[in-house]
Amino acid sequence: MSNVLILEGIEKSFGKTRVLRGIDLEIARGEFLTLLGSSGCGKTTTLRIVAGLETPDRGRVLLNGEDVTEREPWQRNVNTVFQNYALFPHMDVAANIGYSLKLKKKSRPEIARAVTESLKLVQLEGYEKRMPSELSGGQRQRVAIARALVNEPQVLLLDEPLGALDLQLRRQMQTELKRLQKRLGITFIYITHDQEEALNMSDRIAVMREGRFVQIGSAQEIYDRPRTSYVARFVGNANIIRVDGRMLAVRSEQILLDGQETPGALAAVVKEKSFVGGMLRIGLELTDGTPVTASRHGIDAAWQPGERLYVSWRPEHGVPVEKDETAAGEEVDEEAL
Repeated sequence: MSNVLILEGIEKSFGKTRVLRGIDLEIARGEFLTLLGSSGCGKTTTLRIVAGLETPDRGRVLLNGEDVTEREPWQRNVNTVFQNYALFPHMDVAANIGYSLKLKKKSRPEIARAVTESLKLVQLEGYEKRMPSELSGGQRQRVAIARALVNEPQVLLLDEPLGALDLQLRRQMQTELKRLQKRLGITFIYITHDQEEALNMSDRIAVMREGRFVQIGSAQEIYDRPRTSYVARFVGNANIIRVDGRMLAVRSEQILLDGQETPGALAAVVKEKSFVGGMLRIGLELTDGTPVTASRHGIDAAWQPGERLYVSWRPEHGVPVEKDETAAGEEVDEEAL
């Protein structure tokens, strides 16, 4: 696949605050790429620069090999779907979807055909005359997506589009969005702070921190082979444990617990047990004070707070990572841990 979008050395500041610090990114045609990071990391600013809603202080935006850095939003073949839908409340569904085509002076029959086809794509046939106030949150989001797709963009930008939906509907929409993207072959650039959402949907993930990409790779690479302690903690629930002078990341589901000491195991004390999203989490503390979390699916382990256990893991599950502690003042979204 050839690259449809390239970002070269993009820098952006607002006043004295540096938001983007020289980012580079190549996005393939037909790829589903997610920008993942906590609030304030620069992902929305990156999306706005691609859309033409912000201009970088330095660097270039290349779309199909052409420099579009200084072009207006309507001069780029990209469209954006926002979290708040941004539908016109006084227009029905058909008018919302066809609005941009009307501005382009398309004929009524052309607009009607395009609106009908777009509604089929998002499974809302027959909703043409509904008003936005008559739709559920999921239906309004589908209309917003249909409105973006009606222009046949080369790149679709999605700024946390599912953030306002409840958990069950959000998961359903994740599946539908991925199905739609594969069917149409359009490049999707998706923003989220939800690591589960990113892992479920993406071909590649670009993890952002303080205006930089700290790791870019497939969902499996990001999860199984994090490069830094920050990525390991942010994407999934990894324990960072220092052993023999090395810092290792071990996923909570890969932590082994035993009441008897085994070769290489580390002594620990159970501090707490809790259920989180159907998972049993066991919080422990090693003798050096390092916190460790072990997780299990639907198993109520007999171990109780105060009990002494031994912690271990298979050698292949201990991934060496670089120390990259959370910077002062930077918040890590607890929902993403």
